[in-house]
Amino acid sequence: MQKQRYHELRVWQRADEFVQTVYLHTKNFPYDERFGVTSQLRRAAVSIVLNIVEGQARGTTKDFIRFLMMSRGSIAESAYLLELSSKLKYLSEKEFTVLESKCTQTSYLLQQLITSLTIKDSKP
Repeated sequence: MQKQRYHELRVWQRADEFVQTVYLHTKNFPYDERFGVTSQLRRAAVSIVLNIVEGQARGTTKDFIRFLMMSRGSIAESAYLLELSSKLKYLSEKEFTVLESKCTQTSYLLQQLITSLTIKDSKP
């Protein structure tokens, strides 16, 4: 199987690491949260990666940017859910720090890519 182009994007690589880390740490969330915070955090994290993949596959810069903006919304959702999980003591301070760092790194790279593509797309 040939590697897809999105694999080469640093933002996709970081987002993929973030998703895997979210799944690892949410395994220990309370059982009664499996349809609440656990599910929502996992879906938000996966949505970041999936929007990068789908946007890149669309083939136009305009569509790619639109899907990257949706990823940005999912990052914001993930960041809040991490805060909530920390407040509810579902995550230890160390786990929260690791996840928050990965989320922030992904957000930064995503914004850099959006800015880069927007500048490139606006040039005549």
